[in-house]
Amino acid sequence: MLQNDYLVRAMLGENHARLFVLRTTDVVREAQSNHQTTPVATAALGRTLTMGLVLGAMLKGEETITVQVKGDGPLMGIVVSANHLGHVKGYVGNPHVDLPANAQGKLAVGEAVGQGNLYVIRDLGLKDAYQGTVPLQSGEIGDDFAYYFTHSEQTPSAVALGVLVGVDGAALSSGGIVVQLLPDAIRDEAFIAALEERLGNMPPVSSLFSEERSVEDIVASIFPGLPLRFLASQEVRFQCDCSWSRFEQGLITLGPEELQDMVDTGKSIETICHFCNRRYDFTVDQLNKLLEGLGNTRE
Repeated sequence: MLQNDYLVRAMLGENHARLFVLRTTDVVREAQSNHQTTPVATAALGRTLTMGLVLGAMLKGEETITVQVKGDGPLMGIVVSANHLGHVKGYVGNPHVDLPANAQGKLAVGEAVGQGNLYVIRDLGLKDAYQGTVPLQSGEIGDDFAYYFTHSEQTPSAVALGVLVGVDGAALSSGGIVVQLLPDAIRDEAFIAALEERLGNMPPVSSLFSEERSVEDIVASIFPGLPLRFLASQEVRFQCDCSWSRFEQGLITLGPEELQDMVDTGKSIETICHFCNRRYDFTVDQLNKLLEGLGNTRE
């Protein structure tokens, strides 16, 4: 799986830290193609999709995770949803935002996102979902999730994300690295110092995943000299679960009066999935059939 998108879980030290490392190049390419995002929007969405997959890997059973980045910048927010199967989908409010490079000559993701809050919503299949909320630290996504893990989940974490975009606007590489300290690490200052040194010397994430190496090889190159144990791997992909029947149910929930108003216009209704931009058109005849199913027809 050298060039496939997949996520690897591993342990560092003597169960001192857990790792989530993943390549998401094809995931981001699919999102860019679906939404026709500009480079800065591609980077912001790609980083958030990558983190959505990490959060999804932490789930169990039929649980799902939704990430909302609500900032006051011109990107107008990011929404990402993922599950434990390695499936993720997402969109940005303004896919066509275009900004000059920042002072470091990099894509101005933080400026595009702006100031606001990061919301992580876990649907556990219960009546009420669990929601964690933290203020955005920089809008660069990685910093914001590191703050979320540390302050909302009390898990000290390092998060490194990267999306490399070519001059033609296409995503060339994408990936992420999440390191989370476990309780035993707190008492081992030597391990923490060694870990900080490795992370400080790590090349940019986008360049790491542009190389023709497996994710496992990338992990081993980042943490030389530290005990490393791989636990599992999982393929990941951009996958939307929208369907004709889901949008049909959505129209039914509008109620008979609103459906009747749509029929009275005499025009087909176009519905579009926010997550993948797939379009579902409903003709007047099809809307009438929905009304008949509700027992509400007008002679």
